[in-house]
Amino acid sequence: MDIIPQDAPVAAAPGRTAHGLTVRIRTLPRPDKALLNLLFGAALLALVLGLAGGLLTALARAGALRFYSDDAYRLLTLHGVSVFFYWLYLIQAALLLALAAAENGRGLALRPAAWAGAALMLTGFAVSEWISATGTPLLYDGSPELAVDDPRSVGVFALGYLLLAAGLAASAASGIATLLQPRRRGETEEFGAVGFALFAWAGFLIVSAIAATNAFLPGLLWALGAGPFPADHGTEWHILFHNLHYLPLMATVLVWYVLTEHLTGVTSIHGARLSKIVFAAYLVFVPPTSLYHMFLEPTLSDGVRVVGSLLSLFVSVPTLAAFAIIVSSLEASARAHGATGFLGWMRGLPWSNPAMANMGWAVVNMMAGLTFAFVLIQGDLAPMLSDTFFVPGYFHLFAVGVLTQTFLAALMVMLPALNGGPLWRPALLARMPALVTAGLFLFAAAGIAAGTMGVPRRVFDIGYGGLAPAAWPVLMALVGIGASLFAAALSVSVYGVVRTLLSGRKAPATDLTAVAWRVEPSRIGTAPAWTGPVSIAALVAAMYVFTIAAFQLIQSLPIAAIGGGHGH
Repeated sequence: MDIIPQDAPVAAAPGRTAHGLTVRIRTLPRPDKALLNLLFGAALLALVLGLAGGLLTALARAGALRFYSDDAYRLLTLHGVSVFFYWLYLIQAALLLALAAAENGRGLALRPAAWAGAALMLTGFAVSEWISATGTPLLYDGSPELAVDDPRSVGVFALGYLLLAAGLAASAASGIATLLQPRRRGETEEFGAVGFALFAWAGFLIVSAIAATNAFLPGLLWALGAGPFPADHGTEWHILFHNLHYLPLMATVLVWYVLTEHLTGVTSIHGARLSKIVFAAYLVFVPPTSLYHMFLEPTLSDGVRVVGSLLSLFVSVPTLAAFAIIVSSLEASARAHGATGFLGWMRGLPWSNPAMANMGWAVVNMMAGLTFAFVLIQGDLAPMLSDTFFVPGYFHLFAVGVLTQTFLAALMVMLPALNGGPLWRPALLARMPALVTAGLFLFAAAGIAAGTMGVPRRVFDIGYGGLAPAAWPVLMALVGIGASLFAAALSVSVYGVVRTLLSGRKAPATDLTAVAWRVEPSRIGTAPAWTGPVSIAALVAAMYVFTIAAFQLIQSLPIAAIGGGHGH
């Protein structure tokens, strides 16, 4: 394959310069850079806290560590709160503002709202961490039923999430104003694909903030004596959790889209209109599919379960469609440059760049995670699997393997541009995603197998007085080994990103962009691109195989499953 030198001129999308992401971030106003550094730093702190809590939790589940019951659940609460709420949503707010400011070209609009949003989110972070460490452990969903005699813990816990929600809404408002500013100035008549996706993402963040308010405001009012006990918290949590589950996936796909163009010079061969349709599809497909989160409710009718199972099949349509657009664009461009072989087009990608390596392995984790996600969201299987270790087994493929590695990839590109310092040891960082994925696959394989055998997800002592199956402790030991491996490798990546954040201008920043494949559409039109469709077909086949296998295995076990009420 012909590789275009890094400094060669490359055609770019209208209104954007080739490899212009880092240039636009580098030229942001100083107040915007200070705000982004603050949010990026806080997000990384949340990730460090969550990673430490998660590793200790996994070692406890493996039997390598012993905790008193309250301490174990407090540790689990801190892990979930730090990672699932504050890491994933602080980093989303920061990336939204960074990309919106870069699209604008003149920095943030409504800057006071952005700073107010940061202040609210950081205050919520402090409140949530403090009450999780000192109050009744409520796990990350903050269920009031766990603390009916401790309204203080319920109220303060709810307050932390409400502050986070308010901060997200304020940050999203600043992002929307920033994206609209070029149109108000008359510089553009319509959004490009990235601008449209950012606008939809910001709107989705506001919807999630409203859902969080709806879920946690009743708990705060009850704690203050101003309202009844929030008996419907479980239902409101299901609605919120569905948004929280898929909003980071939308952000992930957008980051793939932006970084792919930045690292390779390739934009969608299908045109901006199709990309806009795909990003808009998140708003169409995600909200109606929330029914499957309620499969554990024992009063749910059979008709609703059937509808929920059917709708669940559509939940990943936008993510897979965006994946197909990105992969087909890369493949067609590479083949137009002379790449041969079914996967030969991949050899020319800049895998030595740690951002590209993180994204590549994130795709591998996504395919594995989606396979087992489809198994879990079937109406007949959900009641039997949702309270088992099957859930953390597959879910970490997404939370760590897809979301976290993708967002770290974005930081590896943005932080050197933001602060002017070099990326810390890029050659070492490029090797870490493979080790993270190896640990995750061991963790997931053992955890999913343990779940199908009935290992509970929130019970630390699974010995049951010697009555538990002999395979249980063996599988959980493998879970602990896998967690140790991916936590160690991920810690190296996090350390490298933190060092980059703190490096300042000690050395000139280098752009690690290595290739540029953008070619004329007439040459791309004759190039085949089969990898995306074949990958999706293989995913669907794997989904059916593992669903059938799960049914067969569970039916062979002498276990009767009764739905609970807390879901995920």
